[in-house]
Amino acid sequence: MQAAVIEVLGQPPRYRAFPDPIASADEVLVQVHAAGLHPIVKARASGAHYSSGGETPAVAGIDGVGTLPDGKRVYFALVRTPWGTMAERAAAPRAICLPIPANLDDVHAAAIANPGMSAWLSLKDRAGLVAGETVLIMGATGVAGHLAIQAARHLGAKRIIASGRNVDALAGMDVEAIIALGQTEDALREALDAEAALGIDVVIDYLWGRPTELVLDALAAGYSAKATRRARLVEVGESAGKTITLAGAILRSIDLHLLGSGFGAAPMDRVLAAVSEVFSLAASGKLAIAVEPVPLSEVETAWNRAEKGRRIVFTV
Repeated sequence: MQAAVIEVLGQPPRYRAFPDPIASADEVLVQVHAAGLHPIVKARASGAHYSSGGETPAVAGIDGVGTLPDGKRVYFALVRTPWGTMAERAAAPRAICLPIPANLDDVHAAAIANPGMSAWLSLKDRAGLVAGETVLIMGATGVAGHLAIQAARHLGAKRIIASGRNVDALAGMDVEAIIALGQTEDALREALDAEAALGIDVVIDYLWGRPTELVLDALAAGYSAKATRRARLVEVGESAGKTITLAGAILRSIDLHLLGSGFGAAPMDRVLAAVSEVFSLAASGKLAIAVEPVPLSEVETAWNRAEKGRRIVFTV
């Protein structure tokens, strides 16, 4: 079969022949139609992600959409290494083959499953967002951030604050406030302090690093001995830095709940439930994602292409 094969960690995969997978007793062979180029896919292919085994050669991709031998159309994920989902065929775990609504096409299903699940799981399961609360989304300008805005609104957020470097990408989004991350640190601190003074209940953080330190400083700045403030910060990504410095005084100033959202932070049944919920919302028009379909044969040239608000999906 033809596949996107990682030969050197950190380098774009090559479109070439790779041995067909043979399904085990708890697997089923899937004829692949589409697979999304998510940030986690690139991170695993570079060896940088915590779930990456670093094995080469290997097929890229963590999830996809295809058909089973009986013709049933499914979303599937987490295939056995060294195979991946960016190939003509994949042997997928039977337990991770989910039906797709009839009115959700292959490309959009493959695009929205991973970032949509991440946003939904972070807000609903990890943060436990309650209707009427205020949400700050750090790194809202990307595909996942846009979905987090939509999900927060659907879950009843009263006030949504979106932050990002490319504020033009937030134009027309359903938010109450926008914070530009590209401004000076003093100006950024002032903007965060002003929003924290109004009250922030949940932070969905795709950035980490210095921006997160400033958010925590802002949350702690509202300290009052007469009133306990509860805040939940859910760490989803680390595009601005892999570590933060956390002053002990911050933990004594606010009732801070610091959480992560990822495959190791949530049970698999909740991850799969989130994917199914996202599919239902997308099929009913309540969640939307922009896509850029690309033939799998062009994987090498498209691999490092800037996303620009559209999720690249390789089609087979």
